Amino acid sequence: MIIGQTVDSATGRRAHGPLQSGIRLQRATDLIDPNQRYNSLILDRVCHIVRAHWDSFANRVSAWGWKIDAMKKLGFLSFGHWTPSSQSETRSGADALLQSIDLAIEAERLGMDGAYFRVHHFARQLASPFPLLAAIGARTRKIEIGTAVIDMRYENPHYMAEDAGAADLIAGGRLQLGISRGSPEQVIDGWRYFGHLPREGEDDAAMARRHTEEFLTLLGGKGFAKPNPRPMFPNPPGLLRLEPHSEGLRDRIWWGSASNATAEWAAKLGMNMQTSTLKFDETGEPLHIQQAAQIRAFRSAWKEAGHARTPRVSVSRSIFALVDARDHAYFGHERHEKDQIGFLDETTRAIFGRSYAAEPDVLIEQLRHDTAIAEADTLLLTVPNQLGVAYNVHVMESILTQIAPALGWR
Repeated sequence: MIIGQTVDSATGRRAHGPLQSGIRLQRATDLIDPNQRYNSLILDRVCHIVRAHWDSFANRVSAWGWKIDAMKKLGFLSFGHWTPSSQSETRSGADALLQSIDLAIEAERLGMDGAYFRVHHFARQLASPFPLLAAIGARTRKIEIGTAVIDMRYENPHYMAEDAGAADLIAGGRLQLGISRGSPEQVIDGWRYFGHLPREGEDDAAMARRHTEEFLTLLGGKGFAKPNPRPMFPNPPGLLRLEPHSEGLRDRIWWGSASNATAEWAAKLGMNMQTSTLKFDETGEPLHIQQAAQIRAFRSAWKEAGHARTPRVSVSRSIFALVDARDHAYFGHERHEKDQIGFLDETTRAIFGRSYAAEPDVLIEQLRHDTAIAEADTLLLTVPNQLGVAYNVHVMESILTQIAPALGWR
């Protein structure tokens, strides 16, 4: 991590290279008065003190009006597309699943922090996520394993709580489950085929939120079912809960939010927040500015709710460093350098985020100006999974080695 900037002891001026030390401290207006002279040895000593006494130091620098930017967690996000085409490296459902496992293993080897997967029904993509998450959990040791997102219109909260608990125990408590109302699907009202119907006065979004609240309650682990007086097996005393129960999973649930209102709703319920490359266009501003405001609204609502822990926030981006001929062939001709506007339905105007594809030095400067990435603690890199495991390993490694250090993410 980084504290401020290196100061040349001879000139007293700030140099371009960061000090590798453990945390980045940045005053809201500027970092350090450029007229002040700091000896680099003194700064090294400060770095040592920060590492040794971080908790008390963090509280104190907040009182000074300094902003604390910790290094970001970096993960990949795969939609698990597959198509029976000779031009695809992922030609079947089996390919998509097995390559997802291989990619997570390779991501852990590289030092990535998370392996996340999108869930879509009635599509040649990844669907029921828990067998995949459990398999990855059994083959890895450190990497976070998550979703972004599971469509709660389709979910039975009770069955989902059992599946999630089992997968989390297999993974040793590494699940990070992103859930949401979901996006437009391949079929009309697909959740009806799963046996789910909105109650009177509900629409499908309200049904998804109701399923979510039931799911969160079940993850709390409190007993609710009256036991049979003549059970097949002995019961613990009192009302029974769903098993297996994984302690702590409730704190690792994220809500994929497309609006400021749902971000605030998620904060009140104690969920972390995910925001992707799509958001309802609520102000007409660029996506990253709207998302940065959304993140601040989420954190304000979290603070107002009085939760004890610190929430997490992730943003998703399509980012490609053009470092070899393959990169230039695949992404060197990208023309999505600006956000796009579209409609999710007859009335919902949405803004779709730009893609980033450039040589490393240009890419670094572009990403410096993405205010939503700056606000978030976790960045998910959307990967083109049909280009194969080897190429996506290259994509992640390029970001880890050539982009992340320059931006203070590593």
